[in-house]
Amino acid sequence: MSRSLPPLNALRAFEAAARLQSHTAAAQELGVTQGAISRQIQVLESWLACKLFVRDRQGVQATAAARELCVQATAWFDQIEQATQRIKSPRSSRQLRIKLPPTFAIQWLVPRLARFHARHPEIEVQITTSHHRTDWHTEDVDISIRSEADSAVGPDAIRLFAETLIPVCAPSLLRTGPKIRHARDVLKHELLCSTNRPDDWPQWFAATGLDQPQRPAGLQFENAALAYQAAANSLGVMIALMPFVTDALNEGRLTCPLKQPVLLPRGYYLTHSPLRPPSTVVRHFKEWIGEEARA
Repeated sequence: MSRSLPPLNALRAFEAAARLQSHTAAAQELGVTQGAISRQIQVLESWLACKLFVRDRQGVQATAAARELCVQATAWFDQIEQATQRIKSPRSSRQLRIKLPPTFAIQWLVPRLARFHARHPEIEVQITTSHHRTDWHTEDVDISIRSEADSAVGPDAIRLFAETLIPVCAPSLLRTGPKIRHARDVLKHELLCSTNRPDDWPQWFAATGLDQPQRPAGLQFENAALAYQAAANSLGVMIALMPFVTDALNEGRLTCPLKQPVLLPRGYYLTHSPLRPPSTVVRHFKEWIGEEARA
């Protein structure tokens, strides 16, 4: 199959200039002169038969076509860099790289990770936390864990557990503050939530018959783990995901004032890279985390 590819040196010069929005900065990054950058861009413009940059009062500006091409070109070069780095520095067969949301890592995985290490001390676990979906083509990740709608997961995903909402607070909050006997009593306290999950309180209130709370959540945290800590410190009532507070409930650091759980049509799912068969370390981790989730 023949390929009609643009001149790659010209594409590289263009990508740097468009990404950095500066011919001078592109020249510095690539270690060439500004004139060389301009000549390479002219070569690419001639090959494409269209202008990629125009000059206005602010200087040289990328056209709409150039901006679109830059996004694709940057992604291509990133993928090439990732692939060549993997070849230059092959990973140890003992390494396991996991990407998952921060709260899942802090509230659930890390407290249990010692048990995995005790079973497989030879495996080197590297954890990256992020709310963004994994790009298997550009990220060096073996396993990804994410919250997904049950209807949106692929056939290879493993469901770890459902998302079940419950209100939790410190036991001392109920001793010193208003009692919570009904759903509306929660509104007598400061409401805690994560900005990454703004719909949790509204969904819980709607399911318990309070469609229009009198006031919105009072203290909001970017990281839900901070909201859980705030609840344990008696700052208010947190709308929690049950699996993330099981340990704290069992240990008495938190209590559930209302036994009114709300099951969401979502769950936490594990997937492994579709670009390669699961390695031995991936299979070991999937087996272990499945046991932990069922427990």
